[in-house]
Formats: sequence, C-alpha cells, structure tokens
Amino acid sequence: MKRATIVGGAFAIVLGLAIAGYLALKRNVAPPAPTSTASTPSTAVAEAHPSFLYGRITLTDGATYEGRLRFGQHQEAFWGDYFNGFKQQNPWATHVPPERLRKEPHPIKIFGITIAKREEQIDLVRPFMARLGDITRIELLGRNVRVTLKSGTVFDSDWYSSNDLDDGVRVWDSSRGVLDFGPRRVRAIEFLPAAPAGVVPQQLHGTVRTRQGDFTGFVQWNRNKGVGTDELSGRSANGNLSLRFDTLRSIARHSSDSSLVTLLDGREIILSGSREVGKENLGIYVDDRRYGRVLISWDAFERLDFTPGGSGPAYGDFPPGQPLTGSVTTRDGRHLAGRLVYDLDESETTETLDAPSQGVDYTILFGLIASIVLPGSEERVTQHAKVTLHNGEEMQLDCRGDLGEGNPGLLIFGEGSQSPEYVPWTDVERVDLHRPPSMYPPQGGRLIKGAQVLEVDGKPFKAKGNSK
Repeated sequence: MKRATIVGGAFAIVLGLAIAGYLALKRNVAPPAPTSTASTPSTAVAEAHPSFLYGRITLTDGATYEGRLRFGQHQEAFWGDYFNGFKQQNPWATHVPPERLRKEPHPIKIFGITIAKREEQIDLVRPFMARLGDITRIELLGRNVRVTLKSGTVFDSDWYSSNDLDDGVRVWDSSRGVLDFGPRRVRAIEFLPAAPAGVVPQQLHGTVRTRQGDFTGFVQWNRNKGVGTDELSGRSANGNLSLRFDTLRSIARHSSDSSLVTLLDGREIILSGSREVGKENLGIYVDDRRYGRVLISWDAFERLDFTPGGSGPAYGDFPPGQPLTGSVTTRDGRHLAGRLVYDLDESETTETLDAPSQGVDYTILFGLIASIVLPGSEERVTQHAKVTLHNGEEMQLDCRGDLGEGNPGLLIFGEGSQSPEYVPWTDVERVDLHRPPSMYPPQGGRLIKGAQVLEVDGKPFKAKGNSK
C-alpha cells in the first residue's frame, strides 16, 4: 500500500465513510443490545437443546459459563452453521518449488489508472471455513484465533479475519441467565454436546425455489436468520413492520426491491424498504442434504416455502474429518494415487469444494464427492466441470472458485511417501475421491418428493432428531 499523503487522505475519508455507514446500519437495522441481559434459569435450561450450539466459555478473567450459545446474539446458532476466517499460513506450499507456481498479473493503479505492470506468485493464503459441529475448541491467543477440529487438526487465523467473533457471543447459562460477552472478553470456547432436555426449538426449514431448481433443508434468511423467533423487517403499506419467522408460511420475490410475505393465517403483505427483502439481501443459505450447504443469491431467488424440519443435527452427528484420499489423472495420462491436498489447501473430508452455478454458490463437502472431471484447459473459462457425488448425482458447475484458474493444483502423497507429487491445476484432467466411512449429511443420501423422503444407500432413512 502506498504511503503518499494524498492516498492516506483518501483512505481516511473512505474509512470515515465506512464507519459512518456501519453505525447508520446499526441504528437503522438493529438497535445495539446491552452487554449482558438476564433471564430466569428455567428459560436457559429450556433452550439447551442438542440441535443448538452448546459449550463452555472461559473469559479472560478465568470465569466460566456453560449453556446454549449463539454468535453475535442473532447469528450462528446451530451445529451446521459455519465458522469463518483466513489461515495465517499454508504449510502445504513448502512442498512446491516457487518457480513451479503460476504467476498472476498485479497492475499498480492510482485513481483507477494503471501506471505499472508486474507479476507476482499466485496467492496461497486461503480462507478457513468449518461447520461448528466439526470444531472442538476456539481460542483467542493475542491477535490470533486458534481453531481445533474434531480430527485434531489445528488452524490459526488472524483476529481481524475471524469476523464471526466480531459481535461477541451470547450464552444461556443455567444458573446465571442469558449473558452477552464482547469478543475481547472471551479467552476460549469449548464445544460440548447438550443434554437431551428442553423444548425442541424451531430451526427454520423449507424449500427455496430458483431457476436452477429447488433446494430443501434448514434455512438462514439473509445468511443469519435461522430461528423461528428471529424477525423479518420491512416497510408495508401501513408503515414499518417486523414479523417473526415462525408466523410465516412463505416469502416470494415480488420485485427487485420487495417481497410478498404470506402469513400462516393466509394474509399477504408486501414488504420493501429494508436490505433483507430486496436486492441488497445477502442471500439465503440452505443446508441441502445432497451437498452440505448452498447460498442462493437474490437474483436467483424466486420463493421460499416454510415446512417443518425437526430439530436438526446434534453435535454428536458430526464425525471427525478423515484425510482426503483418492487419485488424480493428468492430461498426459499419468495416474497418481494416495492422500490428496486439493487446491494446496483442502486435505480433509469435512472441508469443502466451493463453486457457483446460475446464481447459486455450492459449498460441497469433499466427503460427498466421488469425482471431478474438468474440460480442456482452453475451454475452462466458458465451460463447466462435471462433479459427481457419491449418491450418483451429476452436477455441472462453473469453472470458478475452487474449480477456477486461481486453483494452484494438487499434492498427491503416495503410500508411505513423505514427499508428494505436485500437479499444477492446468495439468489436471480428473480427480477421483474415496468415500469416507461416515459423514454428516449421511453418505448416499438422495432427496425424493421435495425432500420429504430421504434414502441412504437405497434404504429409507430417518435422521436423528429429525422428522423427515
């Protein structure tokens, strides 16, 4: 970053505007909550259901609290939700000579005008993303956030990239009520299975209809509203209105800036004037059992019909990740088998392949993928990759994201070898992956009749704690 005075001044102006916008958003969308609130102990116990996040928080002063958890008071609440950050280091990069890595153009611009051109090594810093059900512990170590997975793998990320902690954590402690702790007061979060007690909470569930097809599963509207008591806000013909999601039957796209909301009693209301009911909506997450999770953009969204979905998976439903194993077929006909590191980053079955298609971003667990077949290298910009799942479904995904040119390639550790073979992405023709012994969602699952019936390996399956 340049240090010239004019650039510094511009940066200060932009930063000031960003802060002002952020504060305005806080004022207009959701009033700030107090640093701590209290409820009766009976309320806290009632909400400690196995499908909700549950754990023990240790503060910087050594005090501990245990109970149901929710990040940012109104954000991640369930085991299938994701914790995000950026890995500080890429240990796999040491296995690749720097001269073999692709170079990227990095023009130097001032006020949008290119004044110089240069090439730099492809960026190997990768985002960290894991389902909370796959994590055992989150620790705050100075300016670092350390995440330990059930598999024992440990990742360190920079504090400022771990935005899931920015708004703190809420805990429903059975003896001290409901308390909110800011991020700087938390030393560690240890995730634990909740006791099988309490009422079944309403986790939002339904079918989202798009031009790409229908997606059914647990839902998070605008990326963070996934509990029945969360509210949908907007402006109606009679003024500002907030509706609890557990009073809604459906939400349909009415225009680019408005939604048609149908209540359980049949009333229809057009909502507009807020970010979440129009084109500024951040997208709708659906935990579709076929893939893991999809993010549906507002442009692709047509309609969401809410349906009962049960309580959702518990902490114990998420088995530890396994090493990613399989084979790589190169364009010159070589066949390399062993432990794989995809994108010089993903090495476990609980990590994800991220790629879009027609306004839907797919986050597919590698443990669900049987094979990836790429088009010819000269066609990858306009063609699609064929991704086949273990349940037999074939998908055509854009050659972007983890399937795009930013992928540096794969490492293959042959049996008993400590030195891997490196295959650049441009040389990859096909990747075949072994099926892990266990996964959540279950292996071989396929949805029938709008996800009302689930089969696993051809046999009827009823998920633990689920009504399907």
